[in-house]
Amino acid sequence: MTIGEATKLRIIELCKEKKITVNKLATISGITQSTLSNIVGGRNNSTTISTIKKLCDGLNISIQAFFNSPIFDDLEQEVQ
Repeated sequence: MTIGEATKLRIIELCKEKKITVNKLATISGITQSTLSNIVGGRNNSTTISTIKKLCDGLNISIQAFFNSPIFDDLEQEVQ
């Protein structure tokens, strides 16, 4: 799994845990709905840490909590 795929899955997972939609997450995070839709839809595989920080702020979690998931355990090597 790539980091982009893992990030997408983690966002979806956190939305389910918090019982909010992806659009609601965009609103409370101050991120445009199109940006978050591109991330969750797999059209953006290079999410910045700044965007992830905004998502974490909207979810009221730390960056450490965002990445503290088995989803990130077996990532493919990005540099070949």
